[in-house]
Amino acid sequence: MDAFYASVEQRDDPALRGRPVVVAWRGARSVVCAASYEAREFGVRSAMPALRAEKLCPQAVFVPPDFVRYRAVSRQVREIFARHTDLIEPLSLDEAYLDVTAPKSEFASATAIAEAIRAAIREETALTASAGIAGNKFLAKIASDWRKPDGLFVIRPAAALDFLTPLPVGRLPGVGKVMEAKLGELGVATVGELRALGAALLEARFGRWGRRLHELSLGIDEHPVVSERPTTQVSAEDTFATDVPLVDTAEAIVRLAAKAWAGAAREVDRRPRTVVLKLKTADFRILSRSLTPPVPPASLAEVTAVALALRERVALPAATRYRLVGVGLGNFVAHGQLLPQPGLFPDGAQEEGADVVATVRPAPP
Repeated sequence: MDAFYASVEQRDDPALRGRPVVVAWRGARSVVCAASYEAREFGVRSAMPALRAEKLCPQAVFVPPDFVRYRAVSRQVREIFARHTDLIEPLSLDEAYLDVTAPKSEFASATAIAEAIRAAIREETALTASAGIAGNKFLAKIASDWRKPDGLFVIRPAAALDFLTPLPVGRLPGVGKVMEAKLGELGVATVGELRALGAALLEARFGRWGRRLHELSLGIDEHPVVSERPTTQVSAEDTFATDVPLVDTAEAIVRLAAKAWAGAAREVDRRPRTVVLKLKTADFRILSRSLTPPVPPASLAEVTAVALALRERVALPAATRYRLVGVGLGNFVAHGQLLPQPGLFPDGAQEEGADVVATVRPAPP
C-alpha cells in the first residue's frame, strides 16, 4: 500500500488531501509512523523523530495514528488477495507476499493478477497500492518499490542479472549502513561489483552471510511464501514522556501486561510460556529479563505478577532512569501440551536475563 496510514487519513478527511500529513503523536519521544507523499517531499520519513519531522516541514498536519481503522482496511485488502491465492504471507498491515504460481482466479499471468488486485483495491478502498512481480520474494520486494506510488514493475527471470548489476548494494535486504561501509572498504558499491568478488571471498570475509550476499547478487532467493506462520511473540511497549526510575514503572507494566495478554488470547489453541520484561534506559541501553515457568501462566494476574517480579532481576544503580518499558509473551505451546498448574514459581523455573538489542515500535509519549 502507498503511504498507507497517511493515505487512510487523507481518504477519510477531505481537508487533509493534498497537504503534507504526518501520522505521529506529538511529543519529544514520538516518532513518525507514516508520512504522506506531500510530506516526503520535505524529507519526512517513517521512524524519524517527530520533532525532526516538524522542523523539516513546519506546515505539516500531525495526525495521531488510529490502528483500529488501519487494521480494518488491511483486512479488506487481505480479502482481495484471497480471491486469487491462499498463499499470502503478510509482512505488516500494508504489505504482503503472494505466491500466484497456481492462482485461484482465472487470470493467466502474475502481472494480470497484480493489475486486478490493484484495481480492486482502488475501487473498494479508494486507496492505491504498488506491486512487484518476479520469480522470488527478494526480487519482488525490490520491484514493488520501483514505481511507487500507484505503480507496477516486473522483473523477468532473464532480465534479473542486468537489473541488479547497477543497483547500490544498500538495496539488498540485510545490507545496512554498517555492512555497506564494510563492502565499501572492499571497493564494492554496486551489486555487480559485489557479484564480481565471488562466493569464496565473500564467505571467507563474512561467513554464511557472505554466501547469502553472493546468492542475492545473482538474484537467488529460495525462501518460499509462508501463509501460516505461527505467532512466536506478542508484546506491548510504551515510551515515557520523561525518564523515570525503575520503581515508577509499575503502573505502565500492569497496563502493558494487559495489552500483551489480550493479544495472546487471540491465539485460541495456544498459550505463551515465557514472560519478558523489556526496559530502555535514558542512555538508550536496552535490557530484557524473562522467566519461563514449567507450566504456562494461566491468567493476566499471573502474567502481571511475573512481569513486575522481573524488575528485581535488573541490577542497575537505583539512580538509573528509564525511557521505555515493554512486556512480551512468547514461547507459545498448544493447549494439549499443557500440564496441571502447580504454581507459577516452583523450583526449577527457567530464568533468563541478558542485555539485547531490539527494535522499538512507535509509541505515544
